[in-house]
Amino acid sequence: MTHALHVDGLHLAIGRHAVLHGIDLSVEVGEFVALIGPNGAGKTSLLRCLAGVLAPTSGCVRVGGVDMAVDPVAARQRLGLSVEPHALPPLLTVRECLALFAGARGLQAVPSHALQLCDALALTPMLDRWVEHCSLGTRQKLGIVLALLGEPPLLVLDEPLNGLDPVSAHALKQHLRQLCSARGTAVLLATHSLEMAERFITRAVLMVDGRLHRQWTKGELEAIRADPRRSLEQAMIEAMT
Repeated sequence: MTHALHVDGLHLAIGRHAVLHGIDLSVEVGEFVALIGPNGAGKTSLLRCLAGVLAPTSGCVRVGGVDMAVDPVAARQRLGLSVEPHALPPLLTVRECLALFAGARGLQAVPSHALQLCDALALTPMLDRWVEHCSLGTRQKLGIVLALLGEPPLLVLDEPLNGLDPVSAHALKQHLRQLCSARGTAVLLATHSLEMAERFITRAVLMVDGRLHRQWTKGELEAIRADPRRSLEQAMIEAMT
């Protein structure tokens, strides 16, 4: 069976600084995986390698069985990467930005599912506002909707809850969980929100100093949820000490 994502022996060095050290990771169809760990662990660098934004020093990334190094266009078409707020085009409106990114994905128009997500995230009233005049939270919502355009089979999201109000954060979590269960979408989400990770995901992976240090399976997470004396935060701290 083809993995939604398969990473084999991934190394990344920036200048003389080694950032990632031999990452091996697979994400299956329908899995909701949280990538957790302290600041500077390499989570964002890993996600950028997975999406083809950074070229690894060595190793292999396959998205839906397609090697990112061999056919990057086909590999990127199979994944959605959240766009960081500062990277959005400031001189477009939110609506124009959606249309631009939809066209880049080969879509004739902004799909209805994206407009429905805009409604769920309370982004619709901002569609005709210039991106440069949008708040951080609004730009964060836009970056998330852009990642989900066309409902790609793999979503790679970096701290998507940052800057979101509680209602929008709840709507996004429910939407992602629905995509996993109903469409078989695979989600790899880097987050510091361990409460979200503990309650919504099927697997957690701890990254420390550019290495995958520990993981918690679905069964282990269910055991943590069932024990009022335990939490994923506590388990992560114990694993790091």
